[in-house]
Amino acid sequence: MKRNNEFIWFKEWLCEGYTVRQLSRISKKSERKIRLIIDYWLSNSPRLSYDNSARVEYLVFDGSFIWKRKTSAVILLDAETNKLFYGLYDFKENSFRALFDLFQGLKMAGISPRSFTVDGLPAVIRALVYVWPAIIIQRCLFHIQRQGLKWCRSYPKTIEARKLRLLFLSIININTFEERDSFLLSVKEWEDNYGCKIKDRPERGRVFSDLKRARSMLLNALPNAFHYLYDAKIAKTTNLAEGYFSFMKTRYRDHRGLSPLKRKAFFDWFFYLKK
Repeated sequence: MKRNNEFIWFKEWLCEGYTVRQLSRISKKSERKIRLIIDYWLSNSPRLSYDNSARVEYLVFDGSFIWKRKTSAVILLDAETNKLFYGLYDFKENSFRALFDLFQGLKMAGISPRSFTVDGLPAVIRALVYVWPAIIIQRCLFHIQRQGLKWCRSYPKTIEARKLRLLFLSIININTFEERDSFLLSVKEWEDNYGCKIKDRPERGRVFSDLKRARSMLLNALPNAFHYLYDAKIAKTTNLAEGYFSFMKTRYRDHRGLSPLKRKAFFDWFFYLKK
């Protein structure tokens, strides 16, 4: 009972970013006692589970580096409720094996989603389709736009790059079938006028290579870019996850300096408490 009563101070430290000194002043406990409370709960990680799995149909999946671009985390969010469904720290987002094990575990727990909104990593898409062959894959329009604009540059010098950049700028604003059809027509016109020629040109410069990457990425993404028009519950971006990661990293920076074991426990508790 005593531990449970003290848990509130650990929760305030982890989720709200209070310092040990602030909690000591609020709780009337010594700073040493607050540190002991924090250390106790960090040494007892929660058991994560898939709650209410049968009701989850529309998911957003994304990953982000957390610590020195060496360790990453992935999260799954319910696109209907905008709430965290599941999270994992120290997860290899580019590993098909790790992704397959994660998604297969979800399937065995009773999850049968209609759609996943993802950032476009090939390993993620392959694993999803392998586990759920009929799954609807919605490519994140924000990731398509951001990567395309990066490859086209802010101030492109060639006409083909300038026009392709305009296409990337407009993709995020497509909300009707008419706007989609107009966009696809513009893509076709660009491809007919410039794309086919770009594909066959032997140039190898960095700028030109990035332009070819932008073209290839856009064409490959189009088949899974507009599923949200058919079902409003499908999220068209992973921005919900981006916002969640931003908040999570802010909280972690409030308490940076944790040992590897405590760092893992920190994120396990964060995912547990934010579900």
